Amino acid sequence: MIKVLIADDQELIRQSLRIVLDSRSEFTVTDAVSNGVEVIQSIRRDKPDVILMDIRMPKMDGVQCTKIVKEGYPDIRIIILTTFDDDEYVYNALRFGASGYLLKGVSMDGLAEAIMTVYQGQAMINPDIATKVLRFFSQMASDQSPIHIEDRQVEELTRNEWKIIDEVAKGHSNKEISEILSLSEGTVRNYISTILDKLGLRDRTQLAIWAIQSHQKF
Repeated sequence: MIKVLIADDQELIRQSLRIVLDSRSEFTVTDAVSNGVEVIQSIRRDKPDVILMDIRMPKMDGVQCTKIVKEGYPDIRIIILTTFDDDEYVYNALRFGASGYLLKGVSMDGLAEAIMTVYQGQAMINPDIATKVLRFFSQMASDQSPIHIEDRQVEELTRNEWKIIDEVAKGHSNKEISEILSLSEGTVRNYISTILDKLGLRDRTQLAIWAIQSHQKF
């Protein structure tokens, strides 16, 4: 069972999400809080697997809270859930370690799928902001020092792995990649895990940045 913490400053949304998630056998809600400070307090009492984190909350917003949570509890997955389609929030939440970013208009089935996806260690990005994620990767690639990969590591990559890298660099989620390349999501996850292992990279964000910096032609 996946333990979920809900953080939103609107009580109606908090309680609605709690009722919906508690009604599903795969989830249990550990708490429903109204700001980032309460998130930190709640985590100390009962550590969740996944946090649904609103962006604009009093006392401590979702971006700042994401940074603090990921520094102290790196294995907790965070989904930013908001009505605001805002570039700065998208960039910073992902930069600080959020695993997903969904707009509040997402269906309950879509939300459940996102929770299970990030719980498994994958990213979940709302298609409506995928282009922003690509711009975010590109900006980070230009701002950061080049990520160095040995030639011998690159040479180990297969043609199919390069196809996966191309789609990751475009900001596509595993589900989108599976549809584009006619693969199962499990196969895509396995490909990405193998690629990261071959290149010695930490996560798909590093992979996307490296791919853009390298100007590889896939």
